[in-house]
Amino acid sequence: MRVVIAEDSAVVRAGLAEILADRGHDVVAAVGDGEALLAAVAEHEPDVTVVDVRMPPGYTDEGLRAAIEIRSRHPGTGVLVFSQYIETRYAADLLGATSAAGAGPPPRRTAGVGYLLKDRVADVGEFVEALSRVAAGGTALDPEVVSQLLAASRRGDALGGLTHRERDVLALMAEGRSNSAIAGLLVVSERAVEKHVSNIFSKLGLAPSDADHRRVLAVLRYLEA
Repeated sequence: MRVVIAEDSAVVRAGLAEILADRGHDVVAAVGDGEALLAAVAEHEPDVTVVDVRMPPGYTDEGLRAAIEIRSRHPGTGVLVFSQYIETRYAADLLGATSAAGAGPPPRRTAGVGYLLKDRVADVGEFVEALSRVAAGGTALDPEVVSQLLAASRRGDALGGLTHRERDVLALMAEGRSNSAIAGLLVVSERAVEKHVSNIFSKLGLAPSDADHRRVLAVLRYLEA
């Protein structure tokens, strides 16, 4: 797995690079601001990038805006936001970002996306597993991020056709949970979860396709709304 790290704290940046290198991953660049991040991704075309939200020069949302640009310009690169802060509006933009028409050849895979909170990741293995999932085209969202985004989505009620249980299943899908894990958390059978997932795909108009990852698309469609 080839990784670019964007983190303004030199200590955290070095720590992340060491953790990933120790586990056999290739950290091709580790930078401290959004502009350097965009340049590094363009140069190295990594599998995934780890991005902090608040970076120089303004320490507001520079990293998240750079992440959105990566999702648009480099659709084959997964993006894992790793921060202390939840920026709800830009997070929805990040999760809904797609490559622009005519921006180049089709991506080698569906881009993965994630948003984890630093204070809530207590285990290094959990972080590395989430990063690998994003690199492979999956999702990894902290439950608190999901909760805030789904609350905003419910206020708009753009996808009111989903039942309460289907929303619960979709929220857990957004966290990157498998069907068996969702079944355990909701105390239902795995077959019931499969039925809910199938209904979600149907209601969101996601037909079977070899080119698209419907599970990821369902999450992005919901959160984008």
